[in-house]
Amino acid sequence: MRVSVGDVRIFVEVVGAKLEQGRERPTVVALHGGPGFDHVLTRDALDPLADAAQLVHYDMRGHGRSDDGPRESWTLETWADDVTRLCEALGIERPVVVGKSFGAFVATIYASRHPEHPAGLVLVSPAARHLPERCIAVFERLGGPEAGAAARAAFGDSPTEKEIHRYEALCLPLYAARPREPGTRPQPIDKPELRQLFAAGEAATMDLRPALGSITCPVLVVTGVDDPITTLEDAREVVDHLTAAASVRFEPVEGARHDVYTDVPDRALAAIRTFLTETV
Repeated sequence: MRVSVGDVRIFVEVVGAKLEQGRERPTVVALHGGPGFDHVLTRDALDPLADAAQLVHYDMRGHGRSDDGPRESWTLETWADDVTRLCEALGIERPVVVGKSFGAFVATIYASRHPEHPAGLVLVSPAARHLPERCIAVFERLGGPEAGAAARAAFGDSPTEKEIHRYEALCLPLYAARPREPGTRPQPIDKPELRQLFAAGEAATMDLRPALGSITCPVLVVTGVDDPITTLEDAREVVDHLTAAASVRFEPVEGARHDVYTDVPDRALAAIRTFLTETV
């Protein structure tokens, strides 16, 4: 279904019941990664949690099947405020917001701007800022000097098309701990122009450390120990700046990289399930 949140209509899917034997279960609002991708990979990964919560998946404005809206609204603050607008439109109170990677950036801004709104926050593969040297070191450890050099060139000022293609060839395969069989995962709608705008704009100057310090709800941080793009060091920095949170759980997942949901799904989903049942 499509739900109006003011100036745009948002495409939404709901999985799982809110009531179980007359008892209300928590509602999880899931924020997908990207930017540029829709929610289908997040839904594929998180739907096993439908036995513990009602799951609300949606494409953020500018993504997938949702309206684009004006390009000047493609900002972390607008995407964050859309979370509250969507919850108001759907009658959702006190959600648990789960954001992965780019979705974790949005979730951080959301919880800092609306501290009384979430019952809990799950930040999966998060970072407070983009520090290329952290990523380059992990790419080099996982893929050797060639991968490290490709990452260094791609993260430099004004990389060439050849350098971007080399990064995609050598570094993107390192995001996952094991290759996926073709056709085993849904194919997201991709809008690369949105990713390019974000990379050239907010991503370059983003610093979420002050926002992290204003979050007051319980927080779970889940990250892959070998994540090359939002690194373990990045996740530790996030945890260190959650100084006002009611509680903080940190779950580094051995054997997982950036695709933590699917690299070691039992461990990642078990951590979220425990957070839902014990904390919220």
